[in-house]
Amino acid sequence: MIVKARIEHQKDFLFMEEIPDTYVPDHRLSEKSITIKDAPVGIKNYQLSTNGLFLVHSEMKFDGPARILTEVEGEAITSQFIFSNKNSSSPNGKQSAKYGRSRHNIRYIPSAKEAYDVKPDVEFVYFLIVLSKDYYLRLVDLYSPLHEQFVQEMEKGISTSFAEHDLFMTPEMRRSIEAIISCRQDGELKRLFTDARITELIMYQLEQFSQHIQGGRESLLDRDIPKLEEAREILERDYIDPPTHKQLSKMILLNEFKLRTGFKKYFGSTIYDFVTRLRMEEAKRLILEEGKNMYEVGVNVGFKHQASFTNAFKKYYGILPSDVRL
Repeated sequence: MIVKARIEHQKDFLFMEEIPDTYVPDHRLSEKSITIKDAPVGIKNYQLSTNGLFLVHSEMKFDGPARILTEVEGEAITSQFIFSNKNSSSPNGKQSAKYGRSRHNIRYIPSAKEAYDVKPDVEFVYFLIVLSKDYYLRLVDLYSPLHEQFVQEMEKGISTSFAEHDLFMTPEMRRSIEAIISCRQDGELKRLFTDARITELIMYQLEQFSQHIQGGRESLLDRDIPKLEEAREILERDYIDPPTHKQLSKMILLNEFKLRTGFKKYFGSTIYDFVTRLRMEEAKRLILEEGKNMYEVGVNVGFKHQASFTNAFKKYYGILPSDVRL
């Protein structure tokens, strides 16, 4: 399996790797970092590969129009994530959210060449996992109608994808990606960690694909996506004392109904559940890493009463906050 990509009219490849198809569990990982600065393109790549696996995290900035040429020789399953942000201000005059759009999909490619036109003044963060068929089938061992249909098409050698159109990334997917690229382990531990996180990431994708098909929901409007990203950033910043739905809708210039339904559709979580997760993760960190007492933790994550914090923590984690250290 050979995977390669380059910018049209540029000599240097963004990446070009020949990956053995056979899955070898204890084969070592190979890592490299590449920086390309050649106007109008600026690219910073982190790559990781081993038998049956190629992974790239690429930060790209285009000051002018460009075309990305990609090619896969041999059968491959790709799990692709794209974050993009046009460098402009939001309607309320504030800087736009970090990621104006985010998309993902899983595809089976028996061999293909593709070209992507990129508009100027755009920043991309591109995360791509390429798996051989052998690696994918060993890593993803589950039963679901959606997965079975995907495998059947794959066995026929037919190009296919889990979703007809790319879907929006969830916060869980973002955290899995961040964990993969920030892993500080090495050797066998890093291999085990990478396999586990890739499996986790694919599970999150399959879960969202299944929900999307069952729900039969219409796509979000492109103009609403930066506003929802802005809402997420506000909640991540102010989760201790978050704005009400009405206040948040005014802050991002989106009506309450679109805010509630769009947030759930885009991020796969209600606003309430999203804030609860942020509070509970920070609470656990404060207990384990800073050794704060339960009253301090509750106050620091936005609870006015100790009993309310204790009940919320137990409902979320299944144990009392005082039992976390045991």
